[in-house]
Amino acid sequence: MMDPLIALCLTLMGQSLLAVGGLYVVLGDLQRVVVGNGWLGGAEFSALFALAQVAPGPNTIFVTLIGWRMGGLGGALAATAAFMVLPLTIAAAAGRLWTRWGERRWFLTLRAGLVPLTIGLMISSAWLLTDAAAQGWAGHAVVAAAAAASLWLRMHPVAILGCAALLGLLGII
Repeated sequence: MMDPLIALCLTLMGQSLLAVGGLYVVLGDLQRVVVGNGWLGGAEFSALFALAQVAPGPNTIFVTLIGWRMGGLGGALAATAAFMVLPLTIAAAAGRLWTRWGERRWFLTLRAGLVPLTIGLMISSAWLLTDAAAQGWAGHAVVAAAAAASLWLRMHPVAILGCAALLGLLGII
């Protein structure tokens, strides 16, 4: 049986190649693998994701937190490297090709085709996180209200988390 941290790093290497739109794109699959293998519970996975969202810096800090939770400092460094090195290398090569092919029709079509794929993967990730974190109708109502506050009212994520925390303290959820 493979060590869970090694299995996580191999998973992250593969997922990093799919994360064209950022971490959100692979979040659903990452949740399926990490929680499905019992490396973290669903609530802990969601809590680490929330922590990564309110922390300053890039969203990939979430991968670092998972690695840290599974293997301490070494796990954090390994998970971060597994998720970052391959795409950084590919991005450097793609940047060179972009300048060469950027205005060609087939290249513009390829770029346009990746947009709906990325959006679909992000919606799938949001659904899986909501399903793991929201317990019962009240939890789902809070998630819907938080999404509405973010999309239409443009509330800051920390303010939304504060409102949700207040509802929790009041015993509403």
